[in-house]
Amino acid sequence: MAAEHRICGLLDWGLVPYARACAWQKELVGRRRAGEIPDLLILCHHPPVITLGRSAQREHLRLPEAELGRRGVEVQESDRGGDVTFHGPGQLVGYPILDLSSLKKDVVWYLRSLEEVLIRATKDFGVDAARKTAPAGLPRHGRGKRPFYTGVWVGSPESGEEKLAAIGVHISRWITSHGFAYNVTTDLSYFDLIVPCGISDKRVTSLARLLAQSQMQIPRFARDDKSIMEAAKRAVVKHFGEVFEREMQPVEAETWEAWLGAHQATAS
Repeated sequence: MAAEHRICGLLDWGLVPYARACAWQKELVGRRRAGEIPDLLILCHHPPVITLGRSAQREHLRLPEAELGRRGVEVQESDRGGDVTFHGPGQLVGYPILDLSSLKKDVVWYLRSLEEVLIRATKDFGVDAARKTAPAGLPRHGRGKRPFYTGVWVGSPESGEEKLAAIGVHISRWITSHGFAYNVTTDLSYFDLIVPCGISDKRVTSLARLLAQSQMQIPRFARDDKSIMEAAKRAVVKHFGEVFEREMQPVEAETWEAWLGAHQATAS
């Protein structure tokens, strides 16, 4: 693989409204398809918003949209895969914009690779995470294999399983957008407003909650919310580079703002 194709730009958008992030992604996807920019990993977080993926069922909203609005929670439709999920402060959202033509043209491989990034990042905190095999009744894929519930899980069927990270992607002509939502210090009470990812019998958890429950002492970082988030970002970036065999290079704000052009100023 040529050296220039191994570069992955790293963008940190901070707090950005969900609709604006979607508009910016579309602009960057077009530029990536045209070969004008490198592969990217965008990190950000959103004000409270419930998003409805392409497979979403509105009955998985537990309150009317008007009531959600009164509680300060937006509802937005999305072209990502999956059902209903929540985004909010304390959640590390990652939007990779990758050209899979130079990696592997395999959607399942891509999903499993995103899971692997988050599983490894969680392991850095001394917490074991894993994929979860879906129930036997769901359709099988390829050679009779049981499908997975896409995402990252902790616990076991015996002790109780909880979802730590959700994944929902969009791929157009092998250029990716959308991505993952990793609950780092998220206020988990928001998930009571929905049936997360359409799975009613499993709870959602966060890295901060798991660390608070853990007896392990990890001296590499303080356990306040800001420190945990910064450590989680570093871990995700490190393992994203490893899994996708990319050299991660931060992109300055003035550079990515120039890539966005008019969308940077006008998207709401």
